[in-house]
Amino acid sequence: MTKEQIARINELARKSKTQEGLTEVEKTEQRELRDLYRAGFRENFISQLSNTYVVDKNGNKTKVIKE
Repeated sequence: MTKEQIARINELARKSKTQEGLTEVEKTEQRELRDLYRAGFRENFISQLSNTYVVDKNGNKTKVIKE
């Protein structure tokens, strides 16, 4: 996700809170940008978890796995 896309998400969010509101085209754009943002977030989070280990009381490391 680019800085411009994030800036546009924020711009649309601010506009939606005004009395003017968003047009249907802008609402669709906002939804698509938010979906793109969430997909990127999930991808980064899964990547982080794939490099995460849990350490038990005995000091044994167990890799976090997706079930």
